[in-house]
Amino acid sequence: MGTAGGFRADAETVGRLLDDFNREFDEPTPGPSQLAERVRRLLGAGDTTILVGGPGPDGLAVTRCRPAIWSDGLECYLAELYVVPHHRGKGLGRALVEAAIADAQQQGAQCIEVTTGEDNIAARALYESLGFTTGDGGSIDYFYQRRLP
Repeated sequence: MGTAGGFRADAETVGRLLDDFNREFDEPTPGPSQLAERVRRLLGAGDTTILVGGPGPDGLAVTRCRPAIWSDGLECYLAELYVVPHHRGKGLGRALVEAAIADAQQQGAQCIEVTTGEDNIAARALYESLGFTTGDGGSIDYFYQRRLP
């Protein structure tokens, strides 16, 4: 796992942060211990990077890179960004996204993507301030998903 802000976290700490993230937004979670096990598997596969930051640590960014179809490089997806509530607005989220961008570039990624909800104004403002756009030519891209049985 990488660091942003000088803290190195173990899988259990990352599992706790991810569990806190989902609980804060009333989303289902398998619990911190199962998340920690999944984190270990993801890191073992080699395509996932987890950056942590803050004194606790108090935030994380999870990225996954894979070979791109339309270029010889990689495409990177910022799968999760979370900062604990009492550390928001202090630059930790920005530092984590900047570190994620730098890490993706170092790995050879030619783009980095992220999704967030329309009502998450703070996240949208952060991403836009860092150069993320909603689509080519000003169009808005839509993200769809379907749960599989």
